[in-house]
Amino acid sequence: MNETVNETTPVYDVVGVGFGPANLALAIAIEEYNEQAAPAERLTAVFLEKQPNFGWHRGMLLPDATMQVSFLKDLATMRNPCSRFGFVPYLHDRGRLVDFINHKMLFPTREEFHDYLQWAADGVDHMVRYGLEVTAIRPAGAAGPVVEVDVAAVGEAEAVTYRARNLVIGTGLVPRLPEGVESSERLWHSSEFLHRLAALPAAAPRRFVVAGAGQSAAEIADHLHRTYEGAEVVAVHTRYGYSPADDSPYANRIFDPEAVDLYHGAEPSVRRTLMDYHRNTNYGVVDMDLIEELYRRSYQEKVRGEQRLRILGVTRLTEVEEGPDGVRVQVRNLATGETETMEADAVVYATGYSEPDPGRLLGALGAACARDEDGRLRVRRDYRVETAPGMEAGIYLMGGTEHSHGITANLLSMAAVRAGEICDSLVAGRRGGRRSDRRKSVAVTG
Repeated sequence: MNETVNETTPVYDVVGVGFGPANLALAIAIEEYNEQAAPAERLTAVFLEKQPNFGWHRGMLLPDATMQVSFLKDLATMRNPCSRFGFVPYLHDRGRLVDFINHKMLFPTREEFHDYLQWAADGVDHMVRYGLEVTAIRPAGAAGPVVEVDVAAVGEAEAVTYRARNLVIGTGLVPRLPEGVESSERLWHSSEFLHRLAALPAAAPRRFVVAGAGQSAAEIADHLHRTYEGAEVVAVHTRYGYSPADDSPYANRIFDPEAVDLYHGAEPSVRRTLMDYHRNTNYGVVDMDLIEELYRRSYQEKVRGEQRLRILGVTRLTEVEEGPDGVRVQVRNLATGETETMEADAVVYATGYSEPDPGRLLGALGAACARDEDGRLRVRRDYRVETAPGMEAGIYLMGGTEHSHGITANLLSMAAVRAGEICDSLVAGRRGGRRSDRRKSVAVTG
């Protein structure tokens, strides 16, 4: 950690901030491009990650929980079907290809997919610096062709600076809690569920309250109900019940690469309409088989004269008070106004995530970035932020582009194609050209 900024400090073609699946897919695209490019044409890249090692939603790696996307929508296959970083090569390397085929599964478990991501990350670990937190980003001198990124080892103050011609921000989504609620020993966001559950003081919990109506909320209610046979699980949400995800073939076209072209080229009003039409493909919805399983279990409990799984629809948490031995919770029926007070060992908020504003991280660079009438960054089709004429360095976004690129902006389903498009743009920029906003990117395979 002795890098200092001087004339000998290397200038990378790209510095990536964050190393989740999105920037991992980009690292793979760059790796495959470099393997076939002439030495003088290769891209130099480094990715900076705050975590000490690779990890993806570890707090929600529930036993038997499956992905909501096909294994073919991995980090590389849709960009390059022959990639050695695809899920099928991973299975072959792990000695499970035949077993997986016999399993007749389109959707692997989350646990297995995390192992795949780790396997892929190990293949490009020469590009990654773990345990580093970005503390500042600024132009190198006047706004121009180079940006500087200051980082410090987690828990340390001494800074190290990286320099790059392009910046790719892939810091991921931010867990969202209700206003006034902070994560604690007994109040959890779903992203930290398994970690908090393992540290729960109560040896034999009596009651859990789960707030939320999406996939994570349903999976957590299911897991708690199956795991703690002596505990009551109370699911609280403002709907009548869980709503099914629309994963029908035509609705799923919104996740196709071509849908990004249409969305980006549409007028803002059309974009809003498309998002409203198809929110039920991804947001606040649950797989139908899990809905039916929870309903079946709840009904069987009524038959037996017990009710350990309670689904409180049209209801909201109105008071939550944490004490040394539990949480006092008040819920209110939105239709009748009736309230109920109960004691719980923990409250889990499966209340989703928010897109971060990359402008906060960009610091002084933010002033050179163009914004739309709603204050959001203007983003070209190749995921590059529109900047002032004097700003030559490129700023690319891996996420935070739902307003410009549609519902797939933060999803795994487009990770491979999105990475290929950004890699193409980086290559074109290095060669002195810029790809047109509206031109469809050609996948980088070499």
